[in-house]
Formats: sequence, structure tokens, C-alpha cells
Amino acid sequence: MNIYTKTGDKGETSLYSGERVPKDSPRVEAYGTIDELDSALGLARALCTHDDVRAVLHDQQKLLWAAMAEVATLGGQPRITAAEVAAAEAAIDRFTAGLPPLAAFLIPGGTPGGAALDLARTVARRAERQLWRVARAEPVGEHVLVYINRLSDLLFTLGRAETER
Repeated sequence: MNIYTKTGDKGETSLYSGERVPKDSPRVEAYGTIDELDSALGLARALCTHDDVRAVLHDQQKLLWAAMAEVATLGGQPRITAAEVAAAEAAIDRFTAGLPPLAAFLIPGGTPGGAALDLARTVARRAERQLWRVARAEPVGEHVLVYINRLSDLLFTLGRAETER
């Protein structure tokens, strides 16, 4: 089976739900950035040295696949729910409890894993901005918007944990 289909050669792609849209549509940009975020988490997971950080990153990567599918589907059922948001918040709280209070701005680059997590955090912020652009014009699940926001906070916290422990 060929990996190429040639169906996108004219600047269009199919959403998960089957509709054809321009490749540069805001929705495609948004789920494409979530895909980039997944790769950034994979890089961070490969560079991080703490098993608990790596486990959380792996779980978040699986959730990002659900988020991409949700964003790439018009009128589908939500795949990201309040439960995923609550789990991200619980992970933030759990890791924060083991860290000293934050007393200053942090400069990225303390460790390879921490630097990769900070880069992933900035990709998450960009994905969130792109999702909001879509949400202002088309339906986007409310929880996927909140989840991506919490994920950037989680990545910041994990970066601190990776660097400061």
C-alpha cells in the first residue's frame, strides 16, 4: 500500500469526518499544531530523565490523538471531557507539591528535558490560540480548549520538575 494518495495535491485535505477543506484552513492549522505538539512531547519524553515525568507525557500524547480527532471532526461527539481537564489539574497539583515555590521567571535550558518541555509548552500555547480562532467561527468542543490550556500549564510544571529535581 502506498503512503501517498495524491488527494491533497490541489491544496485540499479531508477532515476526519470526511469533509474536504483547504489545507490552510484554521481548523487544519489547529489540529496540525496539535500534531506538532504531540511530536514535541515525544521529543521531551525521549530527553526527560524522570520516569514519572515520562509517564505523564506518554499519557498526554495519547490524549492529544483524541484532541486531534475531535478538532478534525465536524459535529462529532466530544473526545476530551471535563475528566481529562481534571486529570491534568491533578497532575499539576501533584508535581507542584514537590517543588519549591516559584520566586522568579525561569530561563529555558536548565536540562535537555526541561528545555524540550518548555518548547512543547510554547507549541501548546500556539495550538490554543489557533483553536480559539476556529472556535470564534465554528464549533469546537469547550473541553478541548480548556484541556490545551491546562496542558501548557502542566508542561511548565513538568519542566520545572525535570530541571529542579
